[in-house]
Amino acid sequence: MDEVARTRDRSTGVSPRSEFRLQAVSSDPPKGGTPNKGRVRAISISRQKGIPKTNVPQAELQVDHGIPGDAHAGSGLRQVSLLAGESIDSLRAEGVEIAPGDFAENITTEGVDMSTLKVGNRLKVGAEVELELTQLGKTCHGRCKIFERLGDCIMPRQGVFARVASSGRIQVGDAIEVIHD
Repeated sequence: MDEVARTRDRSTGVSPRSEFRLQAVSSDPPKGGTPNKGRVRAISISRQKGIPKTNVPQAELQVDHGIPGDAHAGSGLRQVSLLAGESIDSLRAEGVEIAPGDFAENITTEGVDMSTLKVGNRLKVGAEVELELTQLGKTCHGRCKIFERLGDCIMPRQGVFARVASSGRIQVGDAIEVIHD
């Protein structure tokens, strides 16, 4: 079920030959979801990069910008980051004290099989927001505070990045659906 995705991070110039492995954490769809439908488990923001984010109940997402006030907002290709809640659950099962936002993801998902996503896929989040996937995984250029605290960071292997294609407000519990694949 693992998929190797090739992508280029234009903001850092990582070679298009770089490979990132997204790991499927479960082949069983979670309660109330299918592999391409799920929900928002958590929304998290931070004014600084490389540190855990703070959970918030809702957020406004702006076209070609991201979440105002978040360190990753801007005109780049990684305006919003997503991570499967099931990945966090796997670490918790191993005894790691971890919570949504601890890997600096903006949206923690539940029910979407992140390992099946491809660059260019679009996700509908809530009633209005549409995200276009721009990058699968990332290259870490150093040991951030997250790595220092946990001894690992799964965002390079399992994180998904997107640009905001349609603005709107999202909240915890909102539906997520892959609308273009």
